[in-house]
Amino acid sequence: MTRTIAFYGSSLLSSYWNGAATYYRGMLRALAAHGYAITFYEPDAFDRQSHRDIDPPDWCRVVVYPATADGLDSAVAAGAGADVIVKASGVGFADDELLLRTLGQARPDALRIWWDVDAPATLAEVAVASDHPLRRVLPEIDLVLTYGGGDPVVQAYRALGAADCVPVYNALDPTTHHPVAADGRFTGDLGFLGNRLPDRERRVEEFFLRPAAMLPERRFLLGGSGWADKDCPPNVDKIGHVATEAHNAFNCTPSAVLNINRDSMAAIGFSPPTRVFEAAGAGACLLTDHWEGIELFLRPGEEVLVVRDGQDVAEAVRTLDPVRARTIGQAALRRVLAEHTYDRRAVLVDRLLTAGIVTKAKELAA
Repeated sequence: MTRTIAFYGSSLLSSYWNGAATYYRGMLRALAAHGYAITFYEPDAFDRQSHRDIDPPDWCRVVVYPATADGLDSAVAAGAGADVIVKASGVGFADDELLLRTLGQARPDALRIWWDVDAPATLAEVAVASDHPLRRVLPEIDLVLTYGGGDPVVQAYRALGAADCVPVYNALDPTTHHPVAADGRFTGDLGFLGNRLPDRERRVEEFFLRPAAMLPERRFLLGGSGWADKDCPPNVDKIGHVATEAHNAFNCTPSAVLNINRDSMAAIGFSPPTRVFEAAGAGACLLTDHWEGIELFLRPGEEVLVVRDGQDVAEAVRTLDPVRARTIGQAALRRVLAEHTYDRRAVLVDRLLTAGIVTKAKELAA
């Protein structure tokens, strides 16, 4: 019997100002292979629909609804009959109302899931708001899933009243992120790809712009939205938004690429962003800022280079030779293909959903 999922998220079709797109695509494609019929509901907001970087896929039905009250009504009503209702964090339009209404209008036997794609930010927001809607509805939610955070996030959600919380980490979809030929547009010594966000900018200044200033003879590539008016050293090439189809070339071409976690994610640890697995899947030599739990995903010094400040970055770029860079990149590629694919993550999620549906049915029959 095919089980249906109504999934309410920011966007599946566009990665424009939407860092969760890669995660949604990899996770839902893998879940569909387990026999789920998935409909993804995304609002027409933030000009994302004019920046689509994939066509509607054959493994998931996508419904784009107007970012209006009527559009919200239609989206909630359309998904209310699903076996599993998933409300993700950060949808971007009427999030609180969408949370309350998707849960309130779901079938009594439906499995209700809150899927937090930015748990550090969510928990910080809830901590200072005693009347936060999520506090009110957590007792009605059957399962909390997060894309990172480890035990600190699990314990925080349980303390708020969640029945259970399970991290489902970012991973690699090898059908979309893999080694490709170098692209001259991205030639350089170090590339960083990430949108300009308030709780990331200070770390970008330390881990990327400072080493660029220390190494004026090297070329640094800054990709992502929002950086156009940022004051940067002259050897930093600001290339703007990089569409998903160009991520492989961006990762494969420079001598190395850099991951910089946002403040909140670095502080809580166990939160590898999609960029880590995209880069490793392309066989890139990856540098990452230090955060607790990195060794669960890649082995420091062998599969990834861990840097603690701009000085470390500058030294790594200055001393990195092509042979070592290639050795690190290939080791990372082998590791993520063996242990960190979305197919593996989907096995976990399928098991959780199956168990939740069975438990729900027993509770209603009692």
